[in-house]
Amino acid sequence: MPSASDTETPIVRIEPSRGWISLNLRALWEYRELLYFLIWREVKIRYKQTVIGLAWVILQPLITILIFTVVFSHFAGIPSDGIPYPIFAYTGLLPWSYFASAVGRAGNSLLGDAQLLEKVYFPRPIIPISSVVSPLVDFIFGFLVLLGMVMLYGYAPSIGVAALPLFMLFAAVTALAVGLWFAPLNVRYRDVGHIIPFIIQIWMYASPIIYPVSAVPEKWKLLYSLNPMVGVIEGFRWALLSQSAPDYPAMAVGALVVVGLLFGGMVYFSRMERTFADVI
Repeated sequence: MPSASDTETPIVRIEPSRGWISLNLRALWEYRELLYFLIWREVKIRYKQTVIGLAWVILQPLITILIFTVVFSHFAGIPSDGIPYPIFAYTGLLPWSYFASAVGRAGNSLLGDAQLLEKVYFPRPIIPISSVVSPLVDFIFGFLVLLGMVMLYGYAPSIGVAALPLFMLFAAVTALAVGLWFAPLNVRYRDVGHIIPFIIQIWMYASPIIYPVSAVPEKWKLLYSLNPMVGVIEGFRWALLSQSAPDYPAMAVGALVVVGLLFGGMVYFSRMERTFADVI
């Protein structure tokens, strides 16, 4: 006969993380199936019960490009370094749209999954990570449209097109770094959710989407290079439109900014994680 001690149910104790940072990367890997599920759920919610579905992914940027072309190119006379303005703007708008969507979703992700946070244990960074990955579906469809525009205007992508996944990875890491700050802040202070779109809007005008980097005065170039999305957008134009190579020293400065944001975001997220269930 088994003793009472042999039939006792094991007790798993879940305690708050200790120290300044406790990422527990092994737990993220162990819960990878949950990550896949959350990404798939985000995609399904995005297109469930929609009227035009995926067509909106194509129509929205095309309408935006039409407005940009009329207002900024024809009316304001903003230069585009000799590139037809529609394709010039689209090569900048496409990676930016992904970044903006990823930051917005990641910043509101914890509040969106409040009930899940209160009831089940899992590594909390999975939620903002899934919110950063899911907009890649929109990006893929938009990229197919961009390729069609590139061929329509007679441009041949350079060998640098092989580096596009690296530029997208850089954009995703940047979005995650920013999202790791916004998500816990939004749990603590609910008005942060209203501030995020405003910050994204300002950030867009600080990125070379509607104007070329050559339009930035030389004395502001170093400050301008602190924006990591500058390198991503310039990288897209270099790879797809055979433009001059991105400014690698400036990209290095942007990369250092992202590393600092990511590390600081992970520390802050880890420190705030223990209070999510209490204040959400």
